[in-house]
Parts: sequence; structure tokens; C-alpha cells
Amino acid sequence: MGFAIKGPDHSKKVFYFVNQYELMRYILSFITGIVCLSSHAQVKPQLVTTTEKDNWTKSSNISISKTGTASIAINPDETLQSIDGFGACFNELGWTSLQTLKPTDRADIFKELFKPGEGANFNICRMPVGANDFARDWYSYDETDGDFDMQHFSIDNDKQTLIPFIKSAQKYNPTLQLWASPWSPPQWMKINHHYAAAMYPTGSTQTNSLKSDQVGQEGANMFIQEDAYFKAYAKYFGLFIDAYRREGINIGMVMPQNEFNSAQVFPSCTWTAAGLARFISYLGPQMEKQNVKVFFGTMERANAKLADTILTLPLSKDYVKGIGFQWAGKGAIGTIHQQYPNLTLYQSEQECGDGKNDWAYCKYTWDLMKHYFGNGVRAYMYWNLSLSKDGLSRWGWRQNSLVTVDTVNHTYQYNHEYYLLKHLSHFVQSGAKMLKVTGNLLAFKNPDNSVVIVMQNEATSTKSITFKIGNKYVTAALPADSFVTILL
Repeated sequence: MGFAIKGPDHSKKVFYFVNQYELMRYILSFITGIVCLSSHAQVKPQLVTTTEKDNWTKSSNISISKTGTASIAINPDETLQSIDGFGACFNELGWTSLQTLKPTDRADIFKELFKPGEGANFNICRMPVGANDFARDWYSYDETDGDFDMQHFSIDNDKQTLIPFIKSAQKYNPTLQLWASPWSPPQWMKINHHYAAAMYPTGSTQTNSLKSDQVGQEGANMFIQEDAYFKAYAKYFGLFIDAYRREGINIGMVMPQNEFNSAQVFPSCTWTAAGLARFISYLGPQMEKQNVKVFFGTMERANAKLADTILTLPLSKDYVKGIGFQWAGKGAIGTIHQQYPNLTLYQSEQECGDGKNDWAYCKYTWDLMKHYFGNGVRAYMYWNLSLSKDGLSRWGWRQNSLVTVDTVNHTYQYNHEYYLLKHLSHFVQSGAKMLKVTGNLLAFKNPDNSVVIVMQNEATSTKSITFKIGNKYVTAALPADSFVTILL
């Protein structure tokens, strides 16, 4: 389905859409873009600060002059990669935690996270294909052994959790982009016929659910490397895409395996890079038919050769449109960005902390952000949107979240890392260009030519700093131990 319009030169520009959902997304995105540009037509300088005790404070301690002495110079014409956006992951335990709140409180949270211009402006998010480590329990979409034709495929489980979760976000941002990755294939497609790939360590209070001879190893393929299994798994992805489209949810990109080097006690599956390349040779054509991109990932090792294998092997190289990096993958992203400067790179999952949601981890998160954006990423994804107060996964791992829900008292709070992420995502528009800078800051130039500067004052006292941006001198007062955003 498509339509054509005539340009100023009388040539026709033709736009094609896979289905009505693509058409709706295009129209809403076009309208949102017009509203966004209109609202930023005359940008007023803004200064917003966050400290451990005082979140998201708008300040007037900013001045602009034509002369001055600057300690930092930023050239708004020296641009780097484009920015696609910001978001997090839709996990089942995020949804169940939010269900303990009053409907009005849930609505406020979704509005704050997803409504354009309101709060975090999340516009690109991740979801699992089947169970992940923050699922209610293990499941896949087809656990009928030997069902190569996928006659028993079903997303009924997701209709209880992930689908209403995503639809609640779409209510406030209908153009929300989604991408997906599995933590484990169906058990019958794996050599060990089990969702997990590792045993709990000695002394753990958790009960091991697999035997020692079922344990997976890094550098080995746990997926059965046979043609019939590759075909069935590619079909599994295709049915997943179609089933979600019937629910009004369009998934625009997939990655073939979460953390393919990591054998875990929760849903997981190790692969070799060559094994994934073989699977991508089946997955790629299937996704092309459905107008879905394939990225490689998620990449959680500091070994650039793993990604380079996928990007050079004839089996896979023509299908891979980008790479997702997380955890120790941050050690490989610089090399890959240098070797493939035009390749789309995502930070696919922020490191998840220990459930304390403290200020120290927020400052560590800032270092992660600087590293990833400094090495070419176009999108930054937090992990858990929401968790209950203990932050505990089904498999016994405590983690941080943007929102913490007290399921006993039916209250909630936004955590430090939420406000730090908002310091970028609220101001940096989709399509912004990162600016080349040095020091403890990040800077971006929006499509409307406004400039966003995000920085940290590590000092224990207030600090005054002057930037030279183009022909302007901007002086701002930064509170002690704070994160600061300046919009110009």
C-alpha cells in the first residue's frame, strides 16, 4: 500500500507502507514532527539541575552575552552521529509491579515516560521474544516438541502482560518504535532441551533446574545447527511479528539472541558468531519479507572480532543493518565504530545495578552514557522500566529500575537514574546530531537548531562555568554534585 505526491520539481515521490499500522505510524510521526518543530521555533534558554536530594529543578542561574572568557568551546557545526532516541525494555515484572497501583497513578507514569513533550519522551523501546530474566516464569511461543511447522505457535501469554504494557505506552506515544530479541529459543530447539544454560552456584538458595551435562559453554552452539531447526526458528520470528501486528503493535527490528556468549541460570542460549551467521542467513530473508530490520546482538563481550565475523561473512553481512552493545560489549564498540563508521549502533541494555537505585550508581550511569555516545551510538536503552520495591527477578537477581513500586502501600517513586536519563531524553530530539566535545559533558544539536548541553559538576561546591557556543557566551551556575542540562 502506498501513495505518491508531486514535489516542487514536479517529480513524484512514492511512499510505501507494509500495512495500516505503518501508514498510521507515518501520519502520526509527521504530525508530531510538525508540532515539535513549531514548539521549538523560538527556543528560550533553559537550565535544569538534579542533585541527590533535589530532582529536576528549573533554574534562572544562566546568562548569555556576546563577549566573555570561556572554559569550554562548542562548535554547533561540528556534528557527529544522528540520534534515534531513548527508551527502556518492556518486561513482565515491570507490568505486574505497575498493576498494584491505582489506575490514575499508572496513567501518570505512562504519560511521564512516553507522552512527547511531557517528561522522558521515550520513543524507542525493547521487548523480549518469549521469556527473559524478568518474566513471571519461563515460556516460549511454541513448546510442542518437533513442531517445525509452528502449528502450536501462540502469544496468549503476552496478552496478559507485554501487550497491555506496550499498548499503555502507545496510548501516549502512538509512534513508539519497538525492537525485540529472544533470551532463549523454544527448549526443543536447543541441544540441552532446557530454557537455562547454567547452574546456580554452590551455596545458592535457588534450586538448580538443570543437570551438569546440560550446561552450556561460551563459544559453543546450544541451538541445534540443522536446516530444519533454522527454518523453523526463522518462521517462529515471522509468526511473532505477524501476531503482534494483529494486536496493533509493529516491531521494526529484531536481534537474533540476547547475550549470545552468556550461559545463565535464566532463559539463555550460547551461540558462536559463525552459528549466528548461519541463522541470520535464514532469519534475514524472512524479516525482509516483513519489512523488519535485523541487527546483530546483543553483544556483551569486549571482542570486536565477534561482530566483525557477522559483518564480513557472506551468509550474514548483507542482512545486518546495525549492532546492539551492552555490558562488556562496551569494550568492543569503539573498534567497531572505527571500522564501520556508518553502521547504526545501539546501546541495547544499560547495566542494571543491584536494586539499591542509589546516587553512586546514577553517577556510574553517567559514565556509561558518555562512553556509548562518545563511541557512536544512536539510541540509548535503559533496562527495567518499573520493578517492585525489592527489585527481585524470578531467578533471584536484584536490579535497578526507573520506577520503584511499593506493592504493599500502592505508592511509587522515580529513581535517580530516571532523572539523569530525562536530562537527555526530554531535550534531545529524534534526529538530533551529537556534537564533538571534550570533558565531562555531552552536547547535541536538534533539528530545530537548538543546542542541548548535559554535564556533571563533580565538585562538592557550586561551580560557575562559561561556554562559547558559536558567537554566544553562556554562563551557568552548577550546583554541587549535580547533573545539569542547558538548552539554548
